[in-house]
Amino acid sequence: MKFTQQAFMTGAVLSVLVWNTPALAQTTVSLWSIDNPEGNSAAIALTNEFNAQNTDIQIEYRQLPFDDLTSEALRAFATGQAPDIIALDNPDFALFSSRGAFLDITERVEASDVVAWDDYYPGPAASTMWDGRIYGVPKATNTIALFYNKDMFRAAGLDPENPPATWDELLNAARALNDPANNVYGITISARAGEEGTFQFLPWIQMAGGSFSNVNVPGAVRALDIWKTFLEEGLASQDILSQGQWDSTGTFNSGNAAMAISGPWELDRMASDAQFDWGVTLLPVPEAGAPRSSAMGDFNWAIFATSQHPDEAFKVIEYFVSQDGRLFTDFANIPARSGFELVAEDPKKTEALQVFLDQLQYAQPRGPHPEWAQISKAIYDAMQAALTGQLSSQEALDQAQATIDRILG
Repeated sequence: MKFTQQAFMTGAVLSVLVWNTPALAQTTVSLWSIDNPEGNSAAIALTNEFNAQNTDIQIEYRQLPFDDLTSEALRAFATGQAPDIIALDNPDFALFSSRGAFLDITERVEASDVVAWDDYYPGPAASTMWDGRIYGVPKATNTIALFYNKDMFRAAGLDPENPPATWDELLNAARALNDPANNVYGITISARAGEEGTFQFLPWIQMAGGSFSNVNVPGAVRALDIWKTFLEEGLASQDILSQGQWDSTGTFNSGNAAMAISGPWELDRMASDAQFDWGVTLLPVPEAGAPRSSAMGDFNWAIFATSQHPDEAFKVIEYFVSQDGRLFTDFANIPARSGFELVAEDPKKTEALQVFLDQLQYAQPRGPHPEWAQISKAIYDAMQAALTGQLSSQEALDQAQATIDRILG
């Protein structure tokens, strides 16, 4: 997930304006997403290209903050003001789909010459489905891994070709790399009170033998204790409690942290801005031989069930899908389906991508569950309570478990 923060659900109504001229009838399809029009965003670039190439359909784009997307979409759907198309964070699909807010596009997908459904990776494809039906198309996919500064590893006497592979090795490396005199932290992560916090911590719970429905297993308590140690020993900045992944990883990118847990959306920035030798490795596991896990991120396209022009909206989505082969080379996004040669001009970027593709083999979805937003909140509330010293790790995760048990019934 270029994961930014807490999303919950969305709804898309087809807001269509039609201009009638003697020669042309033009349909405007409204689209909501979090993508910044000023950034290197596939959604923005492809929207502009689509509008330049089409005479009968035009996209009207609206950017919303990540934290507001779900609530705004819910309000819009409830009042009949939803957009035609929305890019929604994948764990929120179950809520919308289960309530009939999204259009069932199963037959459209099966009949499409563009959307090759069998080519999609199982995780992203499953995130669009409810009760065996398809309610969206994956926009892209991503996961998280460990970035590390090879120059700092060398300076600290650590082997840059042998990065941390276990939790203990990660903690010891953070201690060895920590250099307060030079304003360098051993590690940076995102532990903010939002979806990004859950996105980063849930894989640790899963690697410890837990799940979104079983969060207080002993290994998860150990994991949260390690995160507390990062803060208590000054191995990570207190800013991680409020920073999202982009800002947190900026600390690494600027040379003020030796390691960072983040995703492939950073590859363009790393390739252009990092003034040091860097690498990427799989997320460390609890101990050698333990099962791996990682988060599965990014958004899915959906059409609201209230859309008055579903065919036009689906044509827009088909155009976006038709450009999947450019996602990595042009936008540092990973397509959610196979069949593309993902090679960049920068060999280091291509090498790093392979690590993320390997990590995706272990990526697990968040949920799926219609009440994912509440479950996620229980997890990141517990994380924050422990990291800020309000509760012990055991107490915080026990409290989260009690909340989750009530949600799951």
